[in-house]
Parts: sequence; C-alpha cells; structure tokens
Amino acid sequence: MAFASCMSAFLLISTFLSVSQALTNPPIVKGLSWTFYDSTCPKLESIIRSELKKVFNKDIGQAAGLLRLHFHDCFVQGCDGSVLLDGSASGPSEKDAPPNLSLRATAFKIIEDLRGRVENKCGRVVSCADITAIAARDAVYLSGGPDYEIPLGRRDGLTFATRNVTLENLPAPSSNTTTILDSLAKKNLNPTDVVALSGGHTIGISHCSSFTNRLYPTQDPVMDKTFGKNLKLTCPTSNTDNTTVLDIRSPNTFDNKYYVDLMNRQGLFTSDQDLYTDKRTKDIVTSFAVNQTLFFEKFVTAMLKMGQLNVLTGTQGEIRANCSVRNKDSKSFLTSIVEDVVGGLIEM
Repeated sequence: MAFASCMSAFLLISTFLSVSQALTNPPIVKGLSWTFYDSTCPKLESIIRSELKKVFNKDIGQAAGLLRLHFHDCFVQGCDGSVLLDGSASGPSEKDAPPNLSLRATAFKIIEDLRGRVENKCGRVVSCADITAIAARDAVYLSGGPDYEIPLGRRDGLTFATRNVTLENLPAPSSNTTTILDSLAKKNLNPTDVVALSGGHTIGISHCSSFTNRLYPTQDPVMDKTFGKNLKLTCPTSNTDNTTVLDIRSPNTFDNKYYVDLMNRQGLFTSDQDLYTDKRTKDIVTSFAVNQTLFFEKFVTAMLKMGQLNVLTGTQGEIRANCSVRNKDSKSFLTSIVEDVVGGLIEM
C-alpha cells in the first residue's frame, strides 16, 4: 500500500514537472524536434561541444562571436544559415552588409570546421543552420551560462538577404528602446525577450565606432562620468578602431553583471543603456540584475523563440556541403537581385 502511494506521488510529481517544462518552453515550430538527429547523428551535440571546449580553452572570446553569429542569422530572414553564405552573382552577401562587417571571421571558420567534423561522423545530414544554433547554445553554457535543449531540424537557405533587408532587421547600437522593441515585436518577441536577449552582451567586445557617438563631441550625460573617461582612453578620437569589452565587470563570463552595468550607467551602447532609462524595460533590467536565475530562465525562453524564426524544414532549402556556398545541384534562385530590381521599379 505504501509502495503504491509512493509510486502515485512520484508519477504525480513527474507529470507536474513535465507539464511545467512544457508551459515554460515556447511552442515548437512544425518540422523541428527535440530528437531530430537521434537516429541519423546521435553524437551530434557531443561532437560540437567537445570541439568547442578546446576552442574556448584557447580563446574564450570566440564564444561571443558564435553567439552573435546566431543572432545575426536569425534576425535576418530567419535561422537558415544565410549569414554564412558568401556573395554571388545575385549580389553582395549578408556578410558584406554594414552590421555584419564586425562579425568575427574566426566564427565562420569554426562553424565550417564543425560541419566537417559532423559530416565525417554522420554523413551530410546536419544543416549549417542547426550547427550554428548548437554552437551558440554551447557558447553560452561553456562561458558560464545556462545549459538547455534546443529543437533541431532546420534546413539551410538557398538565398541570402539584400543589404537593405539586412539593415532593416539589425537595429544599430545607437538605437533607442522604442526602435528595438518595435523591430523585435515584428518577430513576436516581447519586452522581456528583448531585455533577456540583450543580456548576450555580457560577453564579447565592441569596436569604438559602435559607441563613440556617446563620447564625442560631448559625452552622453546618461553615461557614468568615470566610465566615459576610461572609454576615451581606449577611443581617443571618434574614428578610433580600437576595441573594448561590453561588460566591464565580468567580460568573459556569461552572467547577469551586464544588467548591473546598466543600473550603474555603464552600458556601452545606447541600445543597452536605454533599456534602463525606458520605463517599459527598466523594471525588467532590475529584476535580472538582482536575480541571475530569473535572467537565465528568460534568456533560454527568448533564445528558443528566436531560434525558430522563419526556419526552413522538411524538404525546404538544403543541407549544405560547405556552409559558405550553396550546393551546386540546387536550383538557381536569384531572389536577392530580383528583390532589388523590383524595389527599384516600385520607387520609380
């Protein structure tokens, strides 16, 4: 009788935990699955994590590069690996658009290296888009952040976005909170998602050109004076090409210190600091600054939502043999150049 009661209690708790997990995770897009590669490439995630541990042991800075690569892929025409493509006859690639010029060249090389390792073990069954998503998750975890499962099954896109589309979907560091919220609301990301995803700036570096508008000709009054003074030592002129860390408290650790920076008026970009100035997001920043567990929970939710934006699944797209080039046997779609031509005709 006691055993039966214990088993009933255990099953009840298990059911509760399963339901709770289901409620906290956003819905899964049709075509993606938590177990997508279980039969075709069961060691996929261990292959990637094992290699990235070696990469980050040599240079933890690469973690931020891989996380940013995933962001810039998903925000522009969805998580389809299009940011990885080189330019072609249809025009310059997404890589060549201004917001992507600062993406780390090494990040692209790491993704292609991972693709080769996975193909050697499993054959060509895993997309570059999925590898990029897994690498971003591992970048977060291996630098101190949360570990979490991600649904897989993305396919690689056959086209890349135009320069204009890329610019429209990647708000500049000088953007205010209204611009950021409006842009990401179009992708069904709410203010909590936006503030949580911005927490990705807890690791990584920035070029001076992304924030010198806050230093010259006069310092942004919102910025902490000492913080600004120190930044001017790194960036003595408005056109300096030096770099500095995004999070002055723990630049190589994925934690909640980025939000502490914002509360102390030490956010690097306008898009960062304005999150604490704007009444719509200030309380969210504060809640993350005092509760890292809450930040991690909301970050994971936001990443799962972002990671499913406009994904290609099933027979859509392809599985690339080289992440930077569309497969030779793919149909030729000159979507990018057609969009530009059509856009020009409309303007006329």
